[in-house]
Amino acid sequence: MRASQLFFLLPLLIAGPAVAADALLDEGEAIVKANCSRCHAIGPTGESPNPKSPPFRTLSKKYPVQNLEEALAEGIIVGHENEQMPSFQFTPSQVEAIVAYLGSVQVK
Repeated sequence: MRASQLFFLLPLLIAGPAVAADALLDEGEAIVKANCSRCHAIGPTGESPNPKSPPFRTLSKKYPVQNLEEALAEGIIVGHENEQMPSFQFTPSQVEAIVAYLGSVQVK
């Protein structure tokens, strides 16, 4: 391989994983926005529309985010005090995207 070819390919090889990670985070954000934002604050700031629903950025204070993977895969069925959280079931690729997104918004 010529040095000039390597010069053009190297940035693509380096950027490839970052682009894939960004796409995964974008997919996760879209999924939680469509399914969860009615009650939960899904981003790194803001209050939850439903005060009984924890902001997603604080989930790791109660549950390690990676432990949510199984719950998301099997379907989340959780009751809140006076309200029933809708049940959800996600595909394995959706679960991967959601977990990646949740990990990205956790407060440190």
